[in-house]
Amino acid sequence: MYRNYSWYKATEPKTYESEIYDNGLKFERPSISVDPQSWEPLAIDRMSKDATGYIYGSAGTRETTDKNDKSYKKWSIIPRRLVKSGFPNLSTKVFGMDYSFPIALAPIGVQMIFNPEGERGSSRAATLEHVPYIISTASSLSFEEIAKSSGPGERWYQLYWPSNENNDITASLLKRAKDTGCKVLVVTLDTYILGWRPSDMDNGYDPFLKPDQVGVALGFSDPVFRKRFKEEHGVEVEQDLHKAAREFSSIIFPGISHDWEDLKFLREHWDGPIVLKGIMSVPDAKKAAEHGMQGIIVSNHGGRQQDGGVASLTMLPKIVDAVGDKLEILFDSGIRCGADIVKALALGAKMVLIGRPYAYGLAIAGTKGVSHVIRCLLGDLELTLHLSGVPSVSPKDLNRDLLLLEDN
Repeated sequence: MYRNYSWYKATEPKTYESEIYDNGLKFERPSISVDPQSWEPLAIDRMSKDATGYIYGSAGTRETTDKNDKSYKKWSIIPRRLVKSGFPNLSTKVFGMDYSFPIALAPIGVQMIFNPEGERGSSRAATLEHVPYIISTASSLSFEEIAKSSGPGERWYQLYWPSNENNDITASLLKRAKDTGCKVLVVTLDTYILGWRPSDMDNGYDPFLKPDQVGVALGFSDPVFRKRFKEEHGVEVEQDLHKAAREFSSIIFPGISHDWEDLKFLREHWDGPIVLKGIMSVPDAKKAAEHGMQGIIVSNHGGRQQDGGVASLTMLPKIVDAVGDKLEILFDSGIRCGADIVKALALGAKMVLIGRPYAYGLAIAGTKGVSHVIRCLLGDLELTLHLSGVPSVSPKDLNRDLLLLEDN
């Protein structure tokens, strides 16, 4: 397995703009809009009501999601002039590994409800565009199927963490993740139970309870879960999909949180970087560092879990000031364009995760749609930095000196 992208030189993102204009000379227009504000309505037009409610929906009244969206507008970029340099260097180093770009595809489950390609399409696009793909525990496909579709690309694994009574299943999932080339473990802390999501509830729709492998494929393909299921019920998983789906979903969403001491078990079964996703306070960030974690992701799950919460971007600089010298800090929640990425990186994130936008790209056009979204975001990022006089995404070049807080 490749630990970085030295196997293939990434194309400069700005070339996508040139390609589009060159095609325009032949009276050709992009098959998908490059306007990031158009991706959501285009995707909604293609998806079922259930799928739309799942990916667009948020907790409660969408207050947390709305705060995420508004938080970026509070920060303004101050461009620098007469900076004589080439196009910015977008490469970065995280957890000792080199990456072509400072973005990754966030873990999103049940992707086959958006498009039949599902995780095959998104993981393949991530490899083509040289960004890490984070496999969700709630995937529609197994580790092995995703590894096959993404080939030599960089893969991480996101764990929905079973309770201690199911440590044997946790250990099995971690082993399979390592065996299929995942380098980083991302542990989601804010989803031990699904949040109050009116759009899903109004549709009476929980994808994890349906009699298919959507959302539960990692369990259905897991030898430990399968063995236990057969011993308890006397049948194979395939002979009672309803019961198997309900049981595995109850294992990965146990209803009760772990505590800090339980991190020891993960360290015993994972020899790579461990990143805690869902850290939203300075005290928790400090505890993560004290417990030897390699990184955290400042995230409120895109507003999907808890209503009335604080915006992730609001907490990012506070957390960076507290522990930025002790562990790697990544970020997600609300990234929609290149300028959003610039602001998150300037506020101290080493890498940002893209969520809903790539799911919308998948819904619109499968692999092609996800690649389009990635190329648009990277092209926008590159030109925003270039026009701001910033030569690289290194903290020495891209930091808070570039921003002005205009929340008066």
